[in-house]
Amino acid sequence: MNKAWVYVFLTSLFELIWLFGFNVASEWWHWIFIFVFIYFDLQFLAKACEGLPTGTVYAIFAAAGTIGTLFMDAFLFDVEITSNKLFFIGVVLIGVIGLNLSDHKPNHKEVVK
Repeated sequence: MNKAWVYVFLTSLFELIWLFGFNVASEWWHWIFIFVFIYFDLQFLAKACEGLPTGTVYAIFAAAGTIGTLFMDAFLFDVEITSNKLFFIGVVLIGVIGLNLSDHKPNHKEVVK
């Protein structure tokens, strides 16, 4: 597995952690942890972009954040999952898959003259 994909996973995970922190922070010192997670999240995001196309990384990052926050809201904060939300998340997933497929360049053999 390409190391950049590990960074994509880590940046997506850390994004969900600091977003969770936004919802539960009640003391000033909680924000210290949130800022630490944001810092590492951005570091992992930058590392992922070094090894993969930035559009692909960002699309996966955004999709993981969207889906992750939907499930976090539903299971941790009792927010209802509606069919409209599911439909538009499906649209995001189709976009992520489409971007990933469009980033693959076909192999062209160089013609030697």
